[in-house]
Amino acid sequence: MRVKIEETGLNTYPDVLVICGQPQFTDTTRDTVTNPIVIIKVLSPSTERYARGMNVHHYRTIETLQDYLLLAQDKQYIEHYSRREDGEWVLREAIGSDSNILIASIDYTLLLQDVYDKVDFASDEDDLPLG
Repeated sequence: MRVKIEETGLNTYPDVLVICGQPQFTDTTRDTVTNPIVIIKVLSPSTERYARGMNVHHYRTIETLQDYLLLAQDKQYIEHYSRREDGEWVLREAIGSDSNILIASIDYTLLLQDVYDKVDFASDEDDLPLG
């Protein structure tokens, strides 16, 4: 599902989005929404810089958005941006399998051990040249 950020005109494809209530579509095609409450992005080397930079600024303009999560794919690490009642955004980090993130807007606790279940992180030794 695509998200249109009405204030900036950007169309984007988050990895996961949550909508509470009825989706607000941009047209009759019904493939683009404007009212996510949670957006989750899995970082990759090619998207990490943009997801932490311009995307954050775009997403913060969505009136309904309450939580924006960035998930690392090379380690157990999540950045969680949440909107406070006064409109300010707060960054929290979760590191390691014993950590969790409370997504208050949907009353859900995301456990890192579940997010990264069955993910095999390559060790640094695997990246060393042979010889």
